[in-house]
Order: sequence, then C-alpha cells, then structure tokens
Amino acid sequence: MSGGHDPLLELLRTHYGDHWTIRRTQHLWVATAVDRDVPHAPTLVEPDVETFVGQLEDPPARVGRSLLSQPWVSDMLNDLRDGTFWSGTPPVT
Repeated sequence: MSGGHDPLLELLRTHYGDHWTIRRTQHLWVATAVDRDVPHAPTLVEPDVETFVGQLEDPPARVGRSLLSQPWVSDMLNDLRDGTFWSGTPPVT
C-alpha cells in the first residue's frame, strides 16, 4: 500500500519481525523469512489477513531449495542486502 499509517501492518511487524519481513500491497499480505535456510516455506503470500497470520504462526512446508543454498552458486554471488545478490562476472555467451 502506498503511504499512510497502517496499524495492523505495524502490529504484525512488531510481533513477527524477528522471523519475518512483512509488507502488503492493496490486495496481498507478503512475508519473507529473515533466515533463508528455514525448514518451512520462506515466503508467504495471502489475500486474507487471518489466513496470513495463521501461516505466520504455523508456516507451510518448504517446497524446494533455492539455488542460492548450493555453494557453487552462492560462492559466485555477493549478498548485497535483503536477498539481493550481485555478480561482477559478465554473462557467458
């Protein structure tokens, strides 16, 4: 959502902020796990806030592993911030 004071968003960030980075759009609630190596789903996306909070409390199972968990990929990248990665190596053509 753009601008403005959002008390519910602030409350969720205060309560779950140690484990989740939480944001919202006009229609969706989104949470990303602070620790990308968690044993459950690292990202939650829900249109309903009650379902969203239920998943924050009891996250669904992880479906797969990120390529970033593989050393041969993560060793080539620099973790800039908040899951943003960069490689100084030009693409191979």
